[in-house]
Amino acid sequence: MQSQSQTMNGAKPFKILETYRPLPGAPDELMTAGGDIRPAWRKFMRHFCDLSEDDIRRRFRRGDQYLKDAGVFYRQFSSEGSQIRSWPYSHVPVLIGEQEWSAICSGLIQRAELLEDVVKDIYGDNNLVSQGLLPPSLIAENKEWLRPLVGVQPASGNFLHFLAFEIGRGPNGDWWVLGDRTQAPAGAGFAIENRVASSRIFTDLFEETNVHRLAGFFIEFLNTLRSLSQGAEDRIGILTPGRLTDTYYEHAYIARYLGVMLLEGEDLAVENGKVMVRTVDGLRPISVLWRRLDATFADPLELAETSQLGTPGLVEAARQGNINLINALGSGILETRALLAFLPKISRTLRDEPLSLPNIATWWCGHEKERLHVLKNAGNMMIGNAFTTSLPFSKDEGTALGVNFSDNPQKLAEQLEAKGQYLVGQEAVSLSTTPVFQDGQLQPRPMTLRCFALRTPNGWTIMPGGYARIGLSEDTQVIDLQRGGVVSDVWIVSQNPVDTPTLVQQDDMSYKRAQLGTLPSRAADNLFWLGRYAERAESLLRLLRAYHIRLSEFEEPNSSILKLLSHQLTVYSATPGPNELDALIGILNAAINSAGQLRDRFSDDGWSALNTLLSEALNAQNGPELSSDDQARAISTLIQQLSAFSGLVQENMYRFTGWRFLSIGRSLERAINTTTSLISFTNPTAPTGSLDLALELGDSAISHRRLYNVATHRRSVLDLLALDPLNPRSVFFQICEIRDQISLLPWAVSDGQMSPLARAVLKAHTELSVQTPESLTIDVLQSIKSHISDLSTEVAKTYFN
Repeated sequence: MQSQSQTMNGAKPFKILETYRPLPGAPDELMTAGGDIRPAWRKFMRHFCDLSEDDIRRRFRRGDQYLKDAGVFYRQFSSEGSQIRSWPYSHVPVLIGEQEWSAICSGLIQRAELLEDVVKDIYGDNNLVSQGLLPPSLIAENKEWLRPLVGVQPASGNFLHFLAFEIGRGPNGDWWVLGDRTQAPAGAGFAIENRVASSRIFTDLFEETNVHRLAGFFIEFLNTLRSLSQGAEDRIGILTPGRLTDTYYEHAYIARYLGVMLLEGEDLAVENGKVMVRTVDGLRPISVLWRRLDATFADPLELAETSQLGTPGLVEAARQGNINLINALGSGILETRALLAFLPKISRTLRDEPLSLPNIATWWCGHEKERLHVLKNAGNMMIGNAFTTSLPFSKDEGTALGVNFSDNPQKLAEQLEAKGQYLVGQEAVSLSTTPVFQDGQLQPRPMTLRCFALRTPNGWTIMPGGYARIGLSEDTQVIDLQRGGVVSDVWIVSQNPVDTPTLVQQDDMSYKRAQLGTLPSRAADNLFWLGRYAERAESLLRLLRAYHIRLSEFEEPNSSILKLLSHQLTVYSATPGPNELDALIGILNAAINSAGQLRDRFSDDGWSALNTLLSEALNAQNGPELSSDDQARAISTLIQQLSAFSGLVQENMYRFTGWRFLSIGRSLERAINTTTSLISFTNPTAPTGSLDLALELGDSAISHRRLYNVATHRRSVLDLLALDPLNPRSVFFQICEIRDQISLLPWAVSDGQMSPLARAVLKAHTELSVQTPESLTIDVLQSIKSHISDLSTEVAKTYFN
């Protein structure tokens, strides 16, 4: 077939396309039915086909590495539970011409306005049901119809502010709407990451292809959020179900990208009908929440009473107009698949216009009494016997389509959609395909597009792109990410240069620093424990290394010093032997859990370093058995990696409230561990070599040699590791650090009075200040350790509860 795909007006032949053929019965985004390259793709394909296979793979690895370094992931659920998966990225973008995209945008804006009219009526006058345009049971029996919200007018006057749509191209080349996402639309953050990855893969092409940028959409979104804020001091936040949801990474990424707070239900409280954020500086007002939590879980008082994700009183705050929720509670009813069947008729009735983007053919098999009502009023119902039997086709026809026969047509539709097929009349059809690079060549695979719409003060606007969901198998056409699909960037291509907006402040723009005291208490809690876990892991590793160094020297596991080390390891629930790193892995997992709840505040480098450290610990645990000498060296490598992580986080974090809690946790843990070590290794009954061991564990052996002109002595060790104000490993140094950081936190002093926490720190500081090496008996060390440990409780009582 000699076509434009091979010659491109006399240009170099597209050898990579020699085997590319659209699938029978399905339109293709790259090629026309005659085999010509579509105009939007020509410049891209000319560039792509000039690349060698090695160059292509190198570029693809560059994009994959970016996504890995950025920590992009999603959570996959199965019958065995859930696991974190790397973002399933397809490297070849989907290209759509600007003119065609403009028509899509017009249709989506029309649809957004219609959906607003529908949900406003459902929770308002209810004319659609009374006029026979919607069956009563479709609303009244719907779990997403929230009775407590009936009659509640959103604070902004609108139910919908941010929408997503699933669209696909049908066999005749027209675009169809496959579904509306109004509950908590996901994917906008992933669209940004896809764009960054694709622009790094095709850096030399991206600029000259005139691809519309995404930043302008998010600039408008941020401005819209700010315009909805009800007071100058009111905060803006994203309400997430937490890190175990499949799209948590996106929630954290968007919060960081927009510079707003990432909050969970427990971070909020409702007082006098107003929503407040629990911060380390007390309750602070918040008036805008981008809700990524399903509405039924949002308020256990008036909605799902078993919910542990929501905030009691949130519905009442919405009822009083004190919180702007994006989108409003109850808007999830618009995602009901059967509602698609009634939208064409509703559009003609309410707006006197047909839908510009038609629905995929949909049917309603509701109650028997409603079927005649549906036939008369629904508009574009499926033809055939869909309304006289419980299924739109026979069992044999269903089997031929590769789906399980079911008496539930909703379930049957979902089975078909997971295969990339949709019912039109009596026939299953496939949507368009797009090229993916598989097995060294481009191959057509089925796809749908997710598009995003934003309500601004000037009306609806559509993100110029989005992302495509693609099935990698030609026969099964699985498009769902949870079942093995992949995603790709979507380029909207213009013939003219495009604007390049950015969220970065320009020199001539006004700026405002972030408000002090806006750190949520939960975030402070996690930062505090992240610091403790990192320090705890280091202490454990130093003990293990010391054990193996001495085991290689004495070759006698029953020696007194090794018994003492083994006993000390029990403090960390560790036992020397084949599984000795289990305790370390547990500590690192706890650290990752804390860091995982801080993704909006935690750097990608820090996150990557922490996960790499866990991976290395697992490899060491599962690797071949090593001699004690080799094991000590392997543990030294882990200590170096942990020190690199601690240094990366400690040195790169802005010296703000969050850093202070991280530092307090780190200092507190080090003070406790060092005191514990001194109690054991400076005990007069400790075996020979214990004092040198204490210096080794405190990483202070060199300092001791430089500072003291005597052999290791109990008093010199205590002076250096307990009382020295200049030794960053000493207990006194840590107490001073804790005192200094707490003095800069809110509530350290109130009405001229020190807080209980500040007094507790002063007590510990004073107790240690008056000591001398001679006075530091084991009983005194035990008392100091107890007082230091009590500080953790006081920190929690003051700032976390």
